[in-house]
This record gives sequence, structure tokens and C-alpha cells, in this order.
Amino acid sequence: MIDWMSESFFILLAWIMIGSGVVTMITLLLGMKAHYGRYAPVNAEQYWQRSIPARWGWLIQEAPSFLLPAASFWEAPNLGCKVIILLIVAHYTNRTFIFPLQLKNPKPTPLSIVASAFVFCLWNGYLQGFYHAWYYTFEPGHFRQPISILDQLIYLRPGFVLFFGGMAINLHSDEILRNLRKEGETEYKIPRGGMFEYVSGANFFGEIIEWFGYFLVARSLPAAAFSFFTFANIGPRAIQHHQTNGLIPDGTRRNSIIIPVEGRLSFPSSCNIPHFPSYSLSGISPPLNA
Repeated sequence: MIDWMSESFFILLAWIMIGSGVVTMITLLLGMKAHYGRYAPVNAEQYWQRSIPARWGWLIQEAPSFLLPAASFWEAPNLGCKVIILLIVAHYTNRTFIFPLQLKNPKPTPLSIVASAFVFCLWNGYLQGFYHAWYYTFEPGHFRQPISILDQLIYLRPGFVLFFGGMAINLHSDEILRNLRKEGETEYKIPRGGMFEYVSGANFFGEIIEWFGYFLVARSLPAAAFSFFTFANIGPRAIQHHQTNGLIPDGTRRNSIIIPVEGRLSFPSSCNIPHFPSYSLSGISPPLNA
């Protein structure tokens, strides 16, 4: 019988998440699309009958990623563990309670998407929260020489910079996407401004950077698993967004998909991107929102 509170079970959950990330990435790169947001079918009556309002969908599916780490916070043995858990709580306070209320004219979300996201958030919330509360150790000497917990937090400042920098990019990009539509509008528009001037998937870029920063702070297998799964899940979605966009009206900009770099992997704005490119994470046009 598996002991769901044992350290070995948490490690197993982390490795399963990594494996799931690989499968998810391959599946999405082969062309499968999650049917929500811009990929929701417009004229599918059965689809809409099995959907719920988007705001309720977000609240329900994201709630475990807030509630479980918040509960585990009180069992964390020291400041280091509490700080790591607070990073999760900070992100999902916005995602669970604030972000849904800010949505403008959102399309209904399929129950299947809400259910699968709920299961993942239950899995990840338990893994991130209680592993770092019960088994993670912020030991003096963890980084080659004996130092205090406070010194270790300072030593980990690059991770904090990436986490909060990525969060800021993600929040600002979400704001740009929300403000694309006027009241009553439902069509997608090309976002401009902020990191969208450099990458077509600015919101995805911010979240990937955020969770990579989280991994650099925690430096644990569960944190690495979540960071990788985030990249594996939303990286291909950014590519899907990019494939179906038209060129920017002036045709002068060259954008990456989620990595803000220019170079030989970027296509000039005059190129036509085939339906199945080589899946390098760079390209030309910005995405339509969400």
C-alpha cells in the first residue's frame, strides 16, 4: 500500500509530472489543441452545453493550488520553507481570485478542461506545498559553506528576481490582453506593447520565467518538475498561437514566440511559416490573445 504522506510518494509524484510534461509537449507539438479560449469551437452546440462560465471555471480549477500550499504553510518548519511556499501562494492568489474577476467577455470553459486542470492543481498544490513543508530542508552548508538561512535567501536572489520579474511580465501582459477588447467585443486582436514588442507569447514567457525562478529558489525535484511541466504545456500553446497569426500590419517587426532573442532562428517578416515548423521557439508574428 502506498503511503501518500511519505517522501518517496512525493518524489514519485514529481517524476510522474516530468513524464507527463514530456507526453504533453509531444502531443501539443503534433497538433492537438486544448479547446478553450481562442481554440473553443464557435458553432458546437454540444460543446457549449458542457461548459461553465469562465470565471467560475478559473476559480474552481485553480483553487487547490492556492488552498493546499496555504494550508501547508503553517506546517513549514522554518523561514526558508515558508518563503518557498509563499511564492506559490502569491501566484495563485492572483490566478484563483483576482484574474477571473478581471476577464472581459470570456468564453465559457469546457467542463473537461476545468476537471483536468482541477486534478492537476490538486496534484501540484499537494506536491509543492506539503513536500516543502514536510521534507524540504533549508540546511546551513547547503551551498558549499555554512551560512545562515537569511544568508541563503540573499544568496538565492537571482531566483527571486526571475520569479517576481516573470510575475510582473505575466501580469502586465494579461492586462494588455484584457484591454484589447471593448465592452461587447469577442473577436481576437493582436496585442502590442510591453513584452509583446519582443515576443509574441509575452504572457507565456513571463510565466515560464516565473516558475524557473521558483525552481532556482527551491532547488528541489518537485520545483523542477513543475517548472518543466509549465514550459512543456504552455510553450507549445505559444507556438500554436504563433502559427495561426497573420503578419503585423506594418510587416516590419521580427518577433520570437516565447524567447526574446533575435538571430538565425528567427524568420524575417516576409517569410511564410509552414503549418508544422521545426518547433524552434522563435518566429515572426505576435499571437492573438489567450
